[in-house]
Amino acid sequence: MSARAYIGVVDYGRGNLRSVAKALEKVGAPVRVSASPAALASAAGLVLPGVGAFGDALAELRRRRLDVLLRRWEASGRPLLGVCLGLQLLCRDSDEFGLRPGLGLFGGLRVRRFGRRLKVPHMGWNPVVHDPGCPLFAGVPQGAPFYFLHSYRAAGRLGRVGVAAEAEYGDERFAAALWRGNVFATQFHPEKSQKAGLRVYRNFWGLCRRGPMRGRGA
Repeated sequence: MSARAYIGVVDYGRGNLRSVAKALEKVGAPVRVSASPAALASAAGLVLPGVGAFGDALAELRRRRLDVLLRRWEASGRPLLGVCLGLQLLCRDSDEFGLRPGLGLFGGLRVRRFGRRLKVPHMGWNPVVHDPGCPLFAGVPQGAPFYFLHSYRAAGRLGRVGVAAEAEYGDERFAAALWRGNVFATQFHPEKSQKAGLRVYRNFWGLCRRGPMRGRGA
């Protein structure tokens, strides 16, 4: 690892950037928050956070040409982590305020609103069951609780290609985390999930320090 290695946090005007950056710094990661593709291009890893509406977020990514950077990142082998809305943006599409295509890094997964019987947003702590082979969850106990705040979710369950963890809300199971090669994503907020969330960020920083990844995920 280079002594100058850092995690880039993607600023497109739609994320809780400060809390994400502070949590990463707490696990020892140097952090650079930027809206510039050029400034982020030399990062050891990227975090794509996000809150708000899918369409508005995607428009801002495109306006700043950050969508190009993110689509190319997988080929670099360097780790990428989407958080909350960041997970949804990496999927095939979303039907929030009309069907819109996403970035497609998880091309088989679609983002849909929770069923009508469920109150939204889904907000609070839920146990998460994960793929024990996913390096993002190394050292995290099965069923550890994580904090969620969302109305839309990736429609996929553990065992489906790309789904690394699942959680339940009411009578629905949904994708709590995704993994494909060097690309990861969590629907929960690690920065708000106390010890288990910090472990996820620490694991991600460890992957960044090791350099480009090879191979495929779940």
